[in-house]
Amino acid sequence: MYQRNRLAALAAACPLLIPAAALAQAPVDPVAPASAQGVTSYAPDFFADARPTTALDMIERLPGFVLDGGDNVRGFEGAAGNVLIDGRRPASKSDNLEEILRRIPASQVVRIDLIRGGAPGVDMQGKSVMANLIRAKTSTAQGLIALADRQVYDGRNLMGLRVEGSGRVGDFAWEAGLVGGQGPDDGAGEGPRVRVDGQGVPLILSDVDSEGLGTNAALTGAMEHPLLGGQLRVNGRLFADHFEYDEINLGRAGGPREISHDDVDLTETELGASFTRPLGARTSLELIGLRQTADETVEATFRDPSEQVRFALASDTVETIGRGVLRWRQTQALSWELGAETALNTLESRTRFDRNGAPVALPAANVQVEERRGEVFLKSAWRATPRLTLDSALRYEASEITAEGDVVLEKSLAFAKPRFSLSWAHDPRTQLRFSIERSVGQLDFDDFVASSSLNTGVLTAGNPDLDPSQEWLVEAAFERRFWTSGAAVITLRRAAITDVVDRAPVRLAGGGVYDAPANIGEGVRNELALTLSLPLDRVGVKGGQLRGEATWRESEVEDPTTGETREISGLRPLEWEAHFTQDLPAWKTVWGVDVYGAWRETYYRYDEISTTKLKTFVVPFVEWKPRPKWVIRAEIPNLTERGLRRTRTVYAGPRDLSPIAYVEDRDIQFGRMYRLRISRTLGG
Repeated sequence: MYQRNRLAALAAACPLLIPAAALAQAPVDPVAPASAQGVTSYAPDFFADARPTTALDMIERLPGFVLDGGDNVRGFEGAAGNVLIDGRRPASKSDNLEEILRRIPASQVVRIDLIRGGAPGVDMQGKSVMANLIRAKTSTAQGLIALADRQVYDGRNLMGLRVEGSGRVGDFAWEAGLVGGQGPDDGAGEGPRVRVDGQGVPLILSDVDSEGLGTNAALTGAMEHPLLGGQLRVNGRLFADHFEYDEINLGRAGGPREISHDDVDLTETELGASFTRPLGARTSLELIGLRQTADETVEATFRDPSEQVRFALASDTVETIGRGVLRWRQTQALSWELGAETALNTLESRTRFDRNGAPVALPAANVQVEERRGEVFLKSAWRATPRLTLDSALRYEASEITAEGDVVLEKSLAFAKPRFSLSWAHDPRTQLRFSIERSVGQLDFDDFVASSSLNTGVLTAGNPDLDPSQEWLVEAAFERRFWTSGAAVITLRRAAITDVVDRAPVRLAGGGVYDAPANIGEGVRNELALTLSLPLDRVGVKGGQLRGEATWRESEVEDPTTGETREISGLRPLEWEAHFTQDLPAWKTVWGVDVYGAWRETYYRYDEISTTKLKTFVVPFVEWKPRPKWVIRAEIPNLTERGLRRTRTVYAGPRDLSPIAYVEDRDIQFGRMYRLRISRTLGG
């Protein structure tokens, strides 16, 4: 089974913290009142009881704020998260926002500005709420060394290491980090496999024993220095990951034995640079250049008494981006941005599929794809009145896509993408927000090439002739802040989608039929989202806080096989999480429970309906800081020993014409884990 669990990689193995001494500064209010522009500032004192060690700890405690790490799409404009650092977006795509914030010591944070609905001079990047983290310029060098150990229920002992440092010499600032570790695939485990025919008669009864392990390391570095009257920042990243998956499927009562093995290797590189320079009292220029590569190989095998199957994939992708933005603050109430971005993306993929030593043809098995894309944009932010802010943008993109190899094509695409939003403050604690925009999805190069899941027998063809989905999205939000740190947000969204990217059959000239990604027409998506930050002091839990978020989602699209209306593949009807923490300053301790709710997602292939259900994941933890530079954290991931259930309803042919061939159910359980992390800062 070719299945990658990114959460089981480095972040799961070693999300280590960076303790540091408190920043000396003049006394300020922990929470500054919301300004006329809808900006609320949070000073370090607001977070003092929690004894935060990193900027991430502080961001996660902002009332009514949910961290958005951005989208993993091609290009720079559409991949932004909702956190700025010193007013600028990080000039990196592969280095995720959580990791960047985790590397910033809390002692370097002067304040965090929470911007709701927009403000002059701030690029909201399509987000309704943005956090701007302001750092102190200190010449003190700081470092960190940390170790993590995870005990898995099956006896595995997985380690993690983090070593990093940062400092400043005059005007020259530097950062460096090395992180490595191992993490388990918590979608693997043990459990029964049951297959019955259309009448419920058992066909297969077996026991699954599976195990997955990711081992990876990341090396990051950055430097910043004045240049030509501006500021130059250069950052780089090297990432290597090896993932292995093994499964033994043993039939009961003398049934057959099936063995699967996957090997996946991934190497990523990134080099980026940004240059900002004022061109006057009200004008500034920003230039960004970035190049990233990803080389991936997959080797998957399956064997049972009757056959041996092998799938191999090698893919190389390269993205090169250039971007320029000119910003002009016309007045204190009105600002403008004019910019352009160009990107070149290439993919070369080679796929091979053998059954009992004989090659089997796959659609789009070997392809070379090139996309040249350009975009121009104009944005403005206007504080029309002390209570009303208007934010608007017009973006226009054009691209040319060519493919060679098994699929030969050449096509051009062009889209206009307007956006308009407004925010109105009824009073300093209440805000209404409304937005409407046209967005265009980014084509996923993974959809262009074939893939496999050999332990289920599912092969997916590639389709380089995809068009990106387009949608008109309307959003309305109501936010109410209460007490000192409480906030509640209700958000409604409706999207009218064109060229929905879903699943459809692809037919070969020889008569074979495979499932593949495809554009299947128009669709609709509706969402209701709730976000809550609830301080519990007033209900008798001193230092306690409850935070949570939930999204209810429904969607509709016409199934290309049956012609009936169904939900869009892969959209989860409900996602939720809740977090309880209590600060105990007298004990130098924070304890709490993180709960990540169960979810379901269903995919509709032309001859199969597959549903995956992940049960609720619970993580109690306690964090103790015996000394300012030491942090000891213990937690129990998967306290409830939740599992993963997959159900496949497979038809004898197309679902509209064929009876059910069989229904297969796998109920895989993954046990409890224990994790201990110890970290110490150096210098500071």
